[in-house]
Amino acid sequence: MTTRIESVDTPPGEARVTWHTARSARLVLALGHGAGGGIEARDLRALAAALPARGITVALVEQPWRVAGKKVAAAPRVLDEGWRGLWPALAAPGLPVVAGGRSAGARVACRTAAPLGAAAVLALAFPLHPPGRPERSRAEELLGAGRPTLVVQGGRDAFGRPQEFPAPGAGGGYELVEVPDGDHGFAVPKRAPATQEESLGVITDAVGEWLERLAARPGPGAPGGPPRR
Repeated sequence: MTTRIESVDTPPGEARVTWHTARSARLVLALGHGAGGGIEARDLRALAAALPARGITVALVEQPWRVAGKKVAAAPRVLDEGWRGLWPALAAPGLPVVAGGRSAGARVACRTAAPLGAAAVLALAFPLHPPGRPERSRAEELLGAGRPTLVVQGGRDAFGRPQEFPAPGAGGGYELVEVPDGDHGFAVPKRAPATQEESLGVITDAVGEWLERLAARPGPGAPGGPPRR
């Protein structure tokens, strides 16, 4: 694996991509951060460390507001604009790109995947609703992604526990993997049966296996399949 940092000019400002490049890569997994933190999130770091060995290049994306040192995230439309602006850099290696992210970054990936021609969507800690406000559901964004989607959700995530999600067949198909006892940042209590390291292993194993299935399946943008349109 090799690592490099690339600055990308976008309409809202300068974005930054930290590439963790696999040898003989088959896919690019692009991961955006949430509204309350950056690419130092434990799940993003774990995926960047684990997946290149499986032939997956991981691109950790910092939105312009974060690069500029601001403490408050930009509005959703601005986040989408930044993501669209840096997409050509993500597609430059000539490989299928899986759009992903955690929390707010997952929402961006869902909203933009189909128009950008993403091969699939990875939604980490998808914020199904604000804490304590289940009536303000964002399920429509998830179900409307229009691409094969994997949701990885903590069992005690205040933004939406796994059992709160709509049935995968209700308006749009997706797969959901639960990280037992994980909160919105996938932190687990010390008293939990699984350690923090084991819980991160649930994430990296599930995502790695899903991406390998995706890479082996012919389809638009998939290796061995028809080209994206």
